[in-house]
Amino acid sequence: MVDETQITSAPLPLDGIQIIEFASFVAGPSGGMSLAQLGADVIRVDPIGGNADVRRWPLSERTGRSLYWTALNRGKRSVTVDVRSEAGRDLLLALATAPGPDAGIVVDNAVGRDWFAYDALRARREDVIAVRVQGRADGGPAVDYTVNSATGMASLTGPSYTDAPVNHVLPAWDLLCGQQVVTSVLAALRRRDRTGRGALVEIALADVAAAAVADLGVYTEAAERGDRVRHGNHMYGSFGVDFATADSDRVMIVALTPRQWSAVGTATGMTEVLASLANSLGTDFATDEGRATHRLVIEALLSPWFADRSTAEVHAALDAAGVLWGPYRSPAQVAADPASEPVLALLDQPGVGEVISSSSPARFDAQYSGTVPAPSLGDHTDAVLVEILGLGDGELARLRSDGVIG
Repeated sequence: MVDETQITSAPLPLDGIQIIEFASFVAGPSGGMSLAQLGADVIRVDPIGGNADVRRWPLSERTGRSLYWTALNRGKRSVTVDVRSEAGRDLLLALATAPGPDAGIVVDNAVGRDWFAYDALRARREDVIAVRVQGRADGGPAVDYTVNSATGMASLTGPSYTDAPVNHVLPAWDLLCGQQVVTSVLAALRRRDRTGRGALVEIALADVAAAAVADLGVYTEAAERGDRVRHGNHMYGSFGVDFATADSDRVMIVALTPRQWSAVGTATGMTEVLASLANSLGTDFATDEGRATHRLVIEALLSPWFADRSTAEVHAALDAAGVLWGPYRSPAQVAADPASEPVLALLDQPGVGEVISSSSPARFDAQYSGTVPAPSLGDHTDAVLVEILGLGDGELARLRSDGVIG
């Protein structure tokens, strides 16, 4: 868990950069959060009363507030406007195209809103940068779970005794898309700094997922050999699988290199037995192919060693031999010991109480960024409109009276 002495007090890399986020759910907001953790002033704009994700699960048992929303919007400022009204849309457009070399940057997933199209933004600021998250590149809708099913990965996930598709529970494509948002913002900003040109960057969630799977060689493999046989918890292409200890805990063992494989033999005292097995099978367990091909036999040979020893004994032996391994933990077990992960930090989140939060995983100058709370919905509406658009008290009062701002 982050120690206060490990938190950087120096200016963060993106200090001074102003980004308007008009996005909901995971992909866009996770990208905005990462940019905020790097020091950017990320201003999230929502409809009055919040967007569709304002009460997304999980909810706090203490207060009923969305733990999801407060986690993904840490470090941002919150503005609420009625984007159904012409005046509200004008405010959002003005914020998105505010002047200054570090402003005029928008992250959104406002697909199908003609009034917020790139041409409408560019008409107000020629060099505006807009990074837009889409479902599919053809404009069709998609979310992480529909994208995952279409990639084919659900047919590879799950136990070997069934051919039913198994969905993942982590929105991995959303999170990966969020990091594409970060990369695109920084690349477009770098280009604008050098050339003065703005940019429209469109990132389709389906493209992110399909590209990632293709980049791992999975589609080419399928074209050559057909669909991969399910491996359950076995790692594909080398040796890695989970083993149960005498205490019914489980550990994941991975051997990607000859040295790591040798460490498994050392830890279990089975170096000679494993060498004899390889010799009898006419293979070499020092190779990925040898370990992968005979993974079930290796698993059966090693399982009794783990089953006969306590969890503490197994952990000690694996550590002493230098095995690449990790424990299996539930979220509740991690939550009971957040100090076990240095990136985690306890945070007092207004409206919820103490929560387990995190720094940016990127450590600058060997220091974590630290973490700050999420705002309440609309917390910064007045301050942002005064600071960026120069509105006075009378204008704010009129807009609030007309229901344009929250």
